[in-house]
Amino acid sequence: MNDSEYNIATDELLLAVEEAIEDCGIDIDYEGVGGLLTLSFKNGTKIILNKQAPLHEVWVATKYNGHHFHFENNQWIDKRAGDEFWQFISQAVSKQAEADVTLQP
Repeated sequence: MNDSEYNIATDELLLAVEEAIEDCGIDIDYEGVGGLLTLSFKNGTKIILNKQAPLHEVWVATKYNGHHFHFENNQWIDKRAGDEFWQFISQAVSKQAEADVTLQP
């Protein structure tokens, strides 16, 4: 993946997360600015997603830990646990929203 492809893929991913949050039916605020997307929950916790262009990764910081995702086989995969991005983000959002949330692109 070259830099241009990376930027397109990550911009699409962050936009898809925003749209999934809008559609999930749970009150979660979000703000996206310059490759950084912050999800804010009623309990005061946050999840922060940001582009790491030099590494061609997307980093996700939750209340509990941080994860680095790289693009592999047309999916964003967690380098730590091997989880697929949408599975991971659904679980993380559910935990912090204190509700069952399934996010999909």
